[in-house]
Formats: sequence, C-alpha cells, structure tokens
Amino acid sequence: MTLLKEHLTFDAARMVTEGSDDGKDMFMKGIFIQGGVKNENKRVYPVSEISNAVSTINEQIKGGYSVLGEVDHPDDLKINLDRVSHMITEMWMDGPNGFGKLKLLPTPMGQLVKTMLESGVKLGVSSRGSGQVSESSGDVSGFEIVTVDVVAQPSAPNAYPTTVYEGLMNMRGGHKVLEMAADAGANQKVQKYLKEQVTRLIKNLKI
Repeated sequence: MTLLKEHLTFDAARMVTEGSDDGKDMFMKGIFIQGGVKNENKRVYPVSEISNAVSTINEQIKGGYSVLGEVDHPDDLKINLDRVSHMITEMWMDGPNGFGKLKLLPTPMGQLVKTMLESGVKLGVSSRGSGQVSESSGDVSGFEIVTVDVVAQPSAPNAYPTTVYEGLMNMRGGHKVLEMAADAGANQKVQKYLKEQVTRLIKNLKI
C-alpha cells in the first residue's frame, strides 16, 4: 500500500467557512477529495473508490470514532495529537467528488487556524490515506482515507501554519500565547489577545 496525499487549494476545494449559531465554533466545508479526474500528482481516483472511502469515514463517525486532522500534511498515516486542529464531522458525495465538513477544535493548532481564517488567510485541505496506484494509468484502487488535513496554499513555499507555530515559539511571550490558546475556549478576552498576536506575526512573515 502507498501513502497517498492529495492537496486542494482553498479555491479548488470551493472551501467556505461558517460559524455555529452560538458563535462558539467554526467550520470549514468543501471538496475534500476529487474523483474521476487526473490530479496534479497524476493519479486518478475512480468515483467508486471515493464513494467507498466516504462511506467508511461516515461509518466511523456514526460509530462514535473521532476522525481527527492536523495542520500541514505529515509523511505517514499516524495522527499526532500535538498537531491536531480539527475533526471531521461528516462527508458526502456530490457528483464525482467527496465533500466534507470539519470542525475546528480549541487546541493550540485549531485556534491558530481559526485566527488565520478570520484574518483572511486562505487555507486548503489535503486528504491523507493509502491505496494502490497503477503505474500505467495512475488509477487508484483499494483506497482508504485516514483523514483530511488543513494546509497552506501551494503557492506559499513555507506552510503558514508551521511558520506561525514556530514563530510563536521563538517570539517573546510565544509560549504564553500557545498555552492560552489551549485554554481559550469561549473566553473572548483570550481569543482577542491570541488573534492580535497571530495577526501581528502573520504580517511580519516574509512568504
């Protein structure tokens, strides 16, 4: 089996962000993986493979399993809890594509992603799974999706989430910001402070 990662930009994924009625939660919704077309990695996911993968994810969610995702895309199939930013709440098929909705979590990475989105940063998604790829046609078979990660636009040579995280770790008071992010929850004062710090850092990034 081969590790398969497929990146979609904010625009290609038709990504939209929305908040919950009480304003406490933020969601990202759009195309999580494309089917029936040759992608930038020269691979083709038959619609039947996408449909089966989407059904498997939904069965896991309905069974009480938390499908967690990370910031950036690791080079393996493991979920690193210190990088978790969101969880997938549902997936569905629309035409040949697998659509999905994810909920940002009140973790340090989740708070950073939320702040970047609120600051106008366009973040895409990257599916992560495994399968077999035909060397001749590029068709994928036996596809199993593990999760969908939040990633920076491919035009940015340095991934925003990683750069922001490392920048905060190195800036004065950065550790305090990350500790506060973990406990921010619905605390508006903490969220405001976090947003100010991350926004300041984003403006200073040379990307």
